[in-house]
Amino acid sequence: MMGSGFGFGIPGLGMLLVWGLVIWLVVWLVGTLGKGDRGTTKDARAVLDERFARGEIDREEYEEKKRALI
Repeated sequence: MMGSGFGFGIPGLGMLLVWGLVIWLVVWLVGTLGKGDRGTTKDARAVLDERFARGEIDREEYEEKKRALI
């Protein structure tokens, strides 16, 4: 025996699994990093809404800051 297949018994299956894991990891990382920007905007809008609801800022300032977030 030559020892191929990473112990799975089928030559090439081990490498297929390794590359599948690498591709899955890259896709997961891109998806996770891509979500960060959308979450920040949503959080900023929520903070702005809360400040307006508490009366910390007036309607004019609220509308101006809301347009800046878009």
